[in-house]
Amino acid sequence: MTKATGATGPVDPTDRQAVIELFCEIAVAAGEAILAVMAKGAAITIKADESPVTEADHASERVILAGLSARMPQVPVIAEEEIAGGHVPAALGRHFVLVDPLDGTKEFIKKNGEFCVLIGLIEDGRPSVGVVLAPQAGLVWAGAPGLGAFKARVEGSQLVDRQSITVRTAPVEAWTAVMSRSHGHPIAEAAIDRLPVVTRTGVGSAIKFAQIAEGIADVHARWLGTNEWDTAAGEAVVVAAGGAVIDYDGNELTYAKRGRPDAKDFTNPGYAVIGAVDRARVVAALQAARDATR
Repeated sequence: MTKATGATGPVDPTDRQAVIELFCEIAVAAGEAILAVMAKGAAITIKADESPVTEADHASERVILAGLSARMPQVPVIAEEEIAGGHVPAALGRHFVLVDPLDGTKEFIKKNGEFCVLIGLIEDGRPSVGVVLAPQAGLVWAGAPGLGAFKARVEGSQLVDRQSITVRTAPVEAWTAVMSRSHGHPIAEAAIDRLPVVTRTGVGSAIKFAQIAEGIADVHARWLGTNEWDTAAGEAVVVAAGGAVIDYDGNELTYAKRGRPDAKDFTNPGYAVIGAVDRARVVAALQAARDATR
């Protein structure tokens, strides 16, 4: 039984192992804040983009921002509720952190356990470290490309039973798709229809990324409606486990879009999360589904 990290000093963002441990520690604390709000009941408000937000979102984000400020003060942070409030870092450097303090607020409201805390580190426009914590389930998935990925249980403030995870080597004609619980779209569903999927399950939030990373599912498709903080942590874990996240043209997602002269926000394009399946076949299905609507 080990604590997420026993260190207390500053963390160098190039030390991916140290960042993993730090993000795990912070995510566990944020999860505790979420569960505390859940226990007493959370008031719900609606943001300008018509998405729900609760005190749990804010409580989690406060914990995460405090933890990052104490241990990685030199690294800019893009956090969902801070952005919603108009607080955007003046500049993004080579490294920055993307935070979704409560991904799957609709699932949190339903109390179905399918919500999570997301903390991802971006290095040179790509996810380099990611942690996905499901507070109600007491599970964490974490990883860094080049270092591999693991799954662990949360017991108090400890991480126990760490186990390495990898994507599943899917039989050619027997894929499992994990579908969006609350954000389905006909284009994404049409893409899945064109693949050799024999089993479909519905899951909320970025837990879908985690399930593909650990080999429970093989593919997930999403059309529009996500931002960089929704995907960064999960993508890092999936890539570390041997999978990929690609847009409908087969390209990797890019981050730090706000830092480009032609970009006004952090919006993602449509994408697919894949395990060890035929990438070209997935891209063909994505493009056919997209082009059929034009």
